[in-house]
Amino acid sequence: MKQYLYAFLALSLSMPVLAAEKPANLDELLDQVKREHVLEQQQNKLREAEFVEAHDQQARLLDEARRQLAFEEQRTAQLNQAFTDLENTLAKQQQLLDEKSGSLGELFGTVRQIANDGRAVLESSMTSVTKTGRLTFLNKLSESKQQPSIDELRTLWLTLQEEMTESGKVEQFEAPVISVSGEVESQQVIRIGVFTAFSDGRFLRYLPETGNLVELARQPVDRLRTLVQDFEEAESGELMPVVVDPTRGAIMALLVQTPTLKERIVQGGWIGYIILILGAVGLLVALLQFLSLLGAGRGVAQQQKQDEVSLKNPLGRILSVYNDKLAQDVETLQLKLDEAILRETPKLERGLITLAILAAIAPMLGLLGTVSGMIETFQSITLFGTGDPKLMSGGISQALVTTELGLAVAIPLLLIHSGLSSKSNRLIQILDEESAAIVARNAEKQHGQSD
Repeated sequence: MKQYLYAFLALSLSMPVLAAEKPANLDELLDQVKREHVLEQQQNKLREAEFVEAHDQQARLLDEARRQLAFEEQRTAQLNQAFTDLENTLAKQQQLLDEKSGSLGELFGTVRQIANDGRAVLESSMTSVTKTGRLTFLNKLSESKQQPSIDELRTLWLTLQEEMTESGKVEQFEAPVISVSGEVESQQVIRIGVFTAFSDGRFLRYLPETGNLVELARQPVDRLRTLVQDFEEAESGELMPVVVDPTRGAIMALLVQTPTLKERIVQGGWIGYIILILGAVGLLVALLQFLSLLGAGRGVAQQQKQDEVSLKNPLGRILSVYNDKLAQDVETLQLKLDEAILRETPKLERGLITLAILAAIAPMLGLLGTVSGMIETFQSITLFGTGDPKLMSGGISQALVTTELGLAVAIPLLLIHSGLSSKSNRLIQILDEESAAIVARNAEKQHGQSD
């Protein structure tokens, strides 16, 4: 009995509890288990029916997908066959077109190439300021895949012919001009062919991006500007020289980018400024010494022409050592005259050593700037490579400009030093000659007195 009770309890625990009330005895427990078993069988049958229906549905969908795949594969095969047939037809038609066109294909290719080249020329041409609408036609013709018509060929020929005609004209017209400050003003512009344009004595360049004329941010030298100003003021029919840039602005752009003297000095850096300061000091010393030697030379020349001794010049101060009335020993007189000349020599040679030192230091500083500039250049190459030359231009400019400044200062200083030294030596030679003459006269006088 206990075994049956345990079996019923285990079975009852394994079954889902449907009723909220607990059985009061074993009979009620048995009835409850039977009822739940019946319900469970019904639920299982419902699940089996659902599974069977889902399986049938999947089978139908699989059959439909297979039929759709077969239809698409058949359609793909038909399209591939149609594509192959159309490719064969296109190849035959292209071959027929090539046979019919003959040499026209090469001609039309040349026409498109000419249209493309002409478009590039007209985009940067100054004539586009007054003649607009040409680029649209050339763009269409150069990008066209069809053979050009007779009218298009005639229009292309006329467009190129018009540009060639305008290249030989001098035209004056009014057009908006962009100034250096960015303001747009309507001005009278003179165009020399397709090469040069200027207004109010200022050179202009054409901007293809905006189709406007703009003043050069930096105008060329005054000599060229004077030519265009005279040309603008000339009467109609008068022949006048004018500036023409055959490269359509390339040479003018290089001319205006040429650095001025001030910019070159700035490129030299602090070493360049030191060289210039030394040059200025050298010129000042040379000027003072030149004035001193000039005054001394005039005083010596005047002293040679007069008998009265003047202490305001080197020769007079040397002559003051000798006294005709007082007989002097020759050796003593020689020593006094040499002493007087030695006193005058530093004044006559003053500043020459300074000039020599400055002339020697200037090229050495230039060499120092060259080494510094090359070091900077190599550092730029190490950091950024050699792809952009502008990154190396600063060091190269300093290397070259400092050398140029050093030589430009040293060479004039050497020449000035040589000239002043020669003048100083001439004056010292005159003093030596005059002192030798005094000694000779004194020796003759003493020799006459002894006889």
